[in-house]
Amino acid sequence: MGPQPHRTAHDPAQGSVVVRPPRRSHQGNPQHKADDETVAGLAARKAAARLLAAVIDARTPLDGLTDNEHGHSQYKALDGRDRALVRAILVTALRHRMTIAGLLARRLEKPLPPNATALAHILHVAAAQILFLEVPDSAAVDLAVTHAKSDPRTARFSGLVNGVLRSLARAKEAELAPALAATSEAPQWFSERLIAAYGAEKAGAILAAHRHEAPVDFTVKTDPALWAEQLGGIVLPTGTVRVEKLTANVVDLSGFADGAWWVQDAAASLPARLFGDIRGQRVADLCAAPGGKTAQLTLAGARVTAVDTSKNRLARLAQNLERLGLNAELAQADLLDYQPAEPFDAVLLDAPCSSTGTVRRHPDVPWSKTMADVEKLAALQRKLLDRAVDLVRPGGRIVFSNCSLDPLEGEELYRAFLAETPGVTDDPILPGEFADLDRFLTPSGTLRTTPADMALASPAISGLDGFFAARMRRVA
Repeated sequence: MGPQPHRTAHDPAQGSVVVRPPRRSHQGNPQHKADDETVAGLAARKAAARLLAAVIDARTPLDGLTDNEHGHSQYKALDGRDRALVRAILVTALRHRMTIAGLLARRLEKPLPPNATALAHILHVAAAQILFLEVPDSAAVDLAVTHAKSDPRTARFSGLVNGVLRSLARAKEAELAPALAATSEAPQWFSERLIAAYGAEKAGAILAAHRHEAPVDFTVKTDPALWAEQLGGIVLPTGTVRVEKLTANVVDLSGFADGAWWVQDAAASLPARLFGDIRGQRVADLCAAPGGKTAQLTLAGARVTAVDTSKNRLARLAQNLERLGLNAELAQADLLDYQPAEPFDAVLLDAPCSSTGTVRRHPDVPWSKTMADVEKLAALQRKLLDRAVDLVRPGGRIVFSNCSLDPLEGEELYRAFLAETPGVTDDPILPGEFADLDRFLTPSGTLRTTPADMALASPAISGLDGFFAARMRRVA
């Protein structure tokens, strides 16, 4: 089936693709029995399509679905190699969702019913392999056809799956690059928010950065140059060690067992630095797990209390600190109810947020979140920020941060908080105060990073997570 000039008004990324059903089906033909789970690779493709449906249709976060202990049953049933393949397929299908949708739509003629999303997910899973992964085209096509035949919802479309995907495989060299150049890989709500916040040019640069897998960043205790050499990376201007891509598991890397470093995005390492000299001070790290900022504050000489609502997350934080040879007091508590014995000298609130600054690592975020989630989380952050102020002594500093790109969770929230909260004053970050951070400072003295910032030798080694951070003092 060749490319078709006809386009539909439906959004192909939501599963409303245009298609003409085949005239006949192989259903019932023993030669084409498609429920044979012994077919190599079929279980992995079925799991990938099922998890893609969970992200797109049910807005379920991908990390939870692919957790090795608590993830989706179809994912956990796979061996390690197939789990890695499923995750690669899903990350790729989500990272390039709009490009895939557009290239598929060219090959389809008539819209499916709105509830016929299963077929779209099968096609997306196969197209991700054909266009972006090192999977033979024939294997991707054949497994997709077998998958379609095995599902009563899609069995009558197996011929169409075959034709569409073979057409895509033939045309990918000619069509993929132009399609990538003409497409923004985000749902409309997310693109609109980025443009409103950063303008069309910067928003485009952020979306382009999202197409690249994030490098791996390490916060090191001492001697970044030594660890850059040991780990095969570079030292960023901020002091973080960056490796483009790991060739071994983190636990097998030099320095892991000795607690010489921990994995932490360069942007995530910045908020804890904004306190300045905190040696000997009592500092609370609120919403602390998994503990990267707790480790920074402790290493800087503070007496840290790490607060988190989750017992399991605090247990992981404790394990991380033990490996690093660092100590902190741990407090399991709902922050809104937390009552320390006395106020702290300083408080860091890295608040729960929409995580839209982490799309390079979590390409499901724009698809599993909505604007309603951003608004809901901004309201929660405001409550937590009010509480954080109560926990610090008069004269003490509060740093508020999160990994959202949306000003509703950052700049706008902070301005409203200052205007409406007596007893708190802005404590702007000054140019030159942290020379390596000047590039990230806003005119108002807050900190803002995006994945489009910090351009280096190549896109794969550039950028950092989107983060907002602001500093204030309690004056009464």
